[in-house]
Amino acid sequence: MKNRLTPLRRAQLAKIHIAKKELGLDDETYRSMLWTIARVRSASDLDSHACARVLEHLKSRGFTGIRARKEVEGRPHNLDASPQLKKIEALLTDAQRPWAYANGVAKRMFSIDRVAFCGPEQLGKIIAALSIDQRRRKSITTAKESSDE
Repeated sequence: MKNRLTPLRRAQLAKIHIAKKELGLDDETYRSMLWTIARVRSASDLDSHACARVLEHLKSRGFTGIRARKEVEGRPHNLDASPQLKKIEALLTDAQRPWAYANGVAKRMFSIDRVAFCGPEQLGKIIAALSIDQRRRKSITTAKESSDE
């Protein structure tokens, strides 16, 4: 007779495997951790209490258990952590430009492939460049509207 998994146990095992992937654990490290915490070599051998202990250990090592947002056309994963990245997103939205545009600015200005890899000083310079572009576009629009009258 096959061993059936309850929905709770299945969810716990899924979280353990998601944590393994999120933390970047290789198989040997993962199995060593299981052995150290619960004296098993496979997550399928864990009971519910051992699953809870393993999950607590993984959380102490940085697993959040919160689903990451899918990246949208180069949108940085750390957007919520940086007010500067939020400002860049607002300027891009105003200009109706994709994140690839900001990544191109970072590449041209600093030889860094993605805005997400820039430091605070570099982000400030990208914001300045995008703000100058915004003012230029608005002055062109204003001049065009004046000439139409």
